[in-house]
Amino acid sequence: MWNRAILGLAALVWSSLFGQVQSQEKFKTLVGPVQVAPVAKGVPPVPYLTWGGDVATFLANGDMKTKKGSTFDKLGLDVQLVPGDDFIAQVRNYMTGKTPFLRGTMHMLGLASEVTGSDPRTKPVVILQLSWSAGDHIVGRSAIKKLNDLKGKKIACQQGGPHVGLLYDSLSAAQLTKNDVTVVWVKDLTGANGPAEAFRKDPSIDACCVITPDLIGLTSGFDSVGSGAEGTVEGAHLVNSTQQMSRSIADVYAVRRDWYDANKPFVEKFVAGYLKGTEDLVALRKGFNDTQKMSEPYKQILMLSQKTFGKEVLPTLDIDAHGLLMDCSFVGLPGQISFFRDKGNLSGFEAKMAEALNLATTWGYADVRLGFDPNTFDYKEIAKLGGITYVEPSKTERFNPTAESTDKFLGENLDANTIVSFTINFEPNVQEFSVDRYGAEFQRAIKAASTFGNAKVVIRGHSDPTKTLMDLVQSGLEKGILKQSGVAGNFRYFYDGKPLDLTNTKAIADLIKAGAFSGGKADPLVTFQAALNLSKNRADAVRDAVAGFAKQSGVNLDMSQIVPVGAGVIEPVIAKPRNLEEAKENMRVEFRIVRVEAEAIAPSDFNF
Repeated sequence: MWNRAILGLAALVWSSLFGQVQSQEKFKTLVGPVQVAPVAKGVPPVPYLTWGGDVATFLANGDMKTKKGSTFDKLGLDVQLVPGDDFIAQVRNYMTGKTPFLRGTMHMLGLASEVTGSDPRTKPVVILQLSWSAGDHIVGRSAIKKLNDLKGKKIACQQGGPHVGLLYDSLSAAQLTKNDVTVVWVKDLTGANGPAEAFRKDPSIDACCVITPDLIGLTSGFDSVGSGAEGTVEGAHLVNSTQQMSRSIADVYAVRRDWYDANKPFVEKFVAGYLKGTEDLVALRKGFNDTQKMSEPYKQILMLSQKTFGKEVLPTLDIDAHGLLMDCSFVGLPGQISFFRDKGNLSGFEAKMAEALNLATTWGYADVRLGFDPNTFDYKEIAKLGGITYVEPSKTERFNPTAESTDKFLGENLDANTIVSFTINFEPNVQEFSVDRYGAEFQRAIKAASTFGNAKVVIRGHSDPTKTLMDLVQSGLEKGILKQSGVAGNFRYFYDGKPLDLTNTKAIADLIKAGAFSGGKADPLVTFQAALNLSKNRADAVRDAVAGFAKQSGVNLDMSQIVPVGAGVIEPVIAKPRNLEEAKENMRVEFRIVRVEAEAIAPSDFNF
């Protein structure tokens, strides 16, 4: 699999401006002084990025210059596609009127917002979402098991590129800020001056933000751990990926406000033509995936992509050019409606703009919050223009409940697949969870479900083991199979002639489940099972409370993504509590964002 950064082309401009661990510069400083001017007349230059989502633009246009008979040509459009990986140059051209278009991610628009919003004429109107990324990742050393573990750590990231947004969203999911980590800014997205090489050479760097080829180079694979051989880094493994955090990097087109108001019919045709190109391209891609036979139209568009991006970027058509498209999750027409119109979408326009402006102001790219506007299209008319079927976003469940066993959400398998987690504690015997008390945690869980669109939100209830241990001791002494020595507060126990450590929860649980201590007046197996049932009931109650909170708040929540699991007493924070306060630490409900197999996600042509 490949992604937008296969070359690191997006980093070319930054490589001349930034060095490792350099302090943050304002975006307006990077752009330099510009004089706002009206948009030049004539054929508008439309920038593109080295990314699969832009291949649909190529298909709609027929070539870099609008080709006769192409979708854009049939709509009466005439555009010139131009390279746009130099985002600073894009912003300069946009401000000075050389082009009315901006091509970037929502995060990148946020970085530039103080510049583009400085004049009402140039305030961006976001006209189109192209896609979501599925090919950007965070790799960590062996000590970094999940995003929570990044606190206090050193992370390598390319300055100013798409991974700034990836890092921001990843830290936010763990409720961390830039001040909780040390960011090692590097020049390029990949290569000798990229994050992967910095991670490889400097053992003090704990994690790095990388593209797919660098992920494989460091770890040898998505599900692998680096051995230290053949260029891999010992212990290096995948910590987070936009394959699971699938609503992080949103690719968009925006145009200047003055040009939008004066040329709305042109803009509507451009959007309609792109969406038609998307549908055509997705059908061609699917045909190749299904048959492994490349149709001539698909071969032609892959060859155009190879020619445009360069053979050094896409050496082969069937692996590299096709792989570039496989890392791209197109959103199509339903995605536009969901992104721009659905107020309950926590990964929609308003939410993504707020995140982008938070990033810009809190990370030092901007001093003030100057946002951008959504388009005002009638999407039924857009569909007619493009000759595509108008389809509302589906509300069907995205996850197959039978694809994975709940065993995946217990024990070592769960730990290995957990991306981020957080916990709420409660008083003894609590089985109801009010919004007044737990609303902030519910909101965080719903937001995580939206951002990590291809992961499960596992709600795990836990119980305190104290009563189970007391019943085990009482039953064991009563039956004579347990020996006790020492004094109160410092008792030692022996079972079958060997020391029995009551803090070894797994060994204790195995004995209880085997019935070793059953048969007495106090049966620990009964208590153990009751605690398991109680923890499952708590997890169910939290799931229901979260669902109620989402409905009350008017936000979307796919309940097929939520998995309640009872862990019982098998994973205590404190294995043998000494008092009620320690026991309360075990009384908790834990939220985990967990990777799932691809088969667990219902297939769909468009990802929204």
